[in-house]
Amino acid sequence: MTLAQLTYVVKIAETKSMNKAAAELFVSQPALSGAIRELEEEIHTNLFIRTNRGVVLTAQGEEFLSYARQMVELNKLVEERYAGEKQAKKRFSVSMQHYSFAVEAFIKLANRYAPDEFELAVHETKTHEVIDNVKNYRSELGILYLNDFNEKVLKKIFLENELEFIPLFTCGISVYLSKEHPLASKKLIQFEELTDYPCLSFEQGDKNSFYFAEEVLSTLEYKQIIKVDDRATMLNLMTGMNGYTLCSGIICEELNGGYYVSVPLDTEDTMTIGYLKQKNMPPSILGEEYIEILKEYGALN
Repeated sequence: MTLAQLTYVVKIAETKSMNKAAAELFVSQPALSGAIRELEEEIHTNLFIRTNRGVVLTAQGEEFLSYARQMVELNKLVEERYAGEKQAKKRFSVSMQHYSFAVEAFIKLANRYAPDEFELAVHETKTHEVIDNVKNYRSELGILYLNDFNEKVLKKIFLENELEFIPLFTCGISVYLSKEHPLASKKLIQFEELTDYPCLSFEQGDKNSFYFAEEVLSTLEYKQIIKVDDRATMLNLMTGMNGYTLCSGIICEELNGGYYVSVPLDTEDTMTIGYLKQKNMPPSILGEEYIEILKEYGALN
């Protein structure tokens, strides 16, 4: 079994085609097929099923793929650190819940490098997609929160998928709303004062469980809840309908403008912001830099 064969398996799984994989790997299709056949004979397992529409992974192939991806990614990390000046472009991808500070941290990271020095990707998305992206190596890190309510369930999911959550900082709960909101000038907001205003919540799709909610205190009774898909829509509803959401209280005025404020909520509940990663896999150089930038927001909180 060679690293090249593992790389072939990952590429075929991504493209679902021997021909496309061969083209992207710059090898002939017969050579690629032969390498996979030799690997399958060596491990006594059929990894792919060949069909008229392409190739699909067998159940055993799905399991093998998870290990192959890990080895390929580890090899990339080693090359990134030790290959010397003529190394390939640095690569980094992060998925996150809808946190403007995590986006701002990504921008700060990107601004440290010339455009031709790296390949970056950022995904601001649903909670389960953050987890899936890290699990399936689409993202190196995933930014989300844990609290007393969701911690047990989410940590069980992390454990089952060989992922680990590293805390960055813990913060109180704040109400995020427009500066024109009737409650915006208060120093502390009681939960009862929010009754007559719509609570804004990010849609979680078919994984719409309280445990996947991006907003803390999701199990409390709300008179009106409006689901949204993106941060821009949520901000519009804050100004147009006096809506609000519950968050960490970290505001990035450069991204969202100076039209919003966060006011502490009168509660003892807290949330822990952290990053999700593959278990036993160290962050890349870019990943380490991104983590250090995120820690700065905890110091400001």
